[in-house]
Amino acid sequence: MRSAFATVPFYREHWALDGRTDPVLVPGRTGTDSGAVPLADAVHKIVDLVPLAGGAQRIEPSRGLGPVLRKARSVSGDALVVVLGGDGVRPPSDLPRGVRCCVVDPDVPAPGVLAEVSSALRRGRRVLAVGDDKQLAVFSAALPEDRAYRVESVPRRELDTMDTGPYGVLHDPALGYLGAIEECGRWHLDWQRVYARPTTGGLAFTLLRQESPRFVDVLPAGGVRGEIAPCPRHGTPVVLT
Repeated sequence: MRSAFATVPFYREHWALDGRTDPVLVPGRTGTDSGAVPLADAVHKIVDLVPLAGGAQRIEPSRGLGPVLRKARSVSGDALVVVLGGDGVRPPSDLPRGVRCCVVDPDVPAPGVLAEVSSALRRGRRVLAVGDDKQLAVFSAALPEDRAYRVESVPRRELDTMDTGPYGVLHDPALGYLGAIEECGRWHLDWQRVYARPTTGGLAFTLLRQESPRFVDVLPAGGVRGEIAPCPRHGTPVVLT
């Protein structure tokens, strides 16, 4: 947070104008929602989310998929991961070693990709598809009926559409993947890469390892009320809404 205040124009301006509890900018002023800012406002000024020293402006919707898939479905080995999405989605760079990945637009799937998926299933390889409910249904319908049932569906949920699973990954189009349902049935935050805290505007998230663009204390999905609490089984943070 202090690094963002010192080096990122968007936060320097926002906190200086509105005040903040940490770092304290104006005595007695805490700012709107304790300084948290709607994610849409930050994305609207994405050029100002780049540190003064320079960096990328590109949003990475696939960021963090590898770590959350390891939690959600224990992905490893020679599995094939199919990320369902449109032109703006790129393959994630953080999948486990040996795991292959392709990005598929389920509305216009490339015949070559469908052939590769069918071939992987025929050879007994594990295939996982990550997308929202509609994308998963359309993709499944495009596969041969005798193989589609073997594709492991991983529903993608946003903060305001979290459900009880039993499987799922928590996602935001700008922040990427934030957590997953683990075997205990709770939505676990990817706490080594993502920090979250409750504010009066909803749950605010910070990406801990992304240098540019920097997302610090932002409110996804227009602000969703919730809590961050320790999992009674694992002791690590879970998201409650």
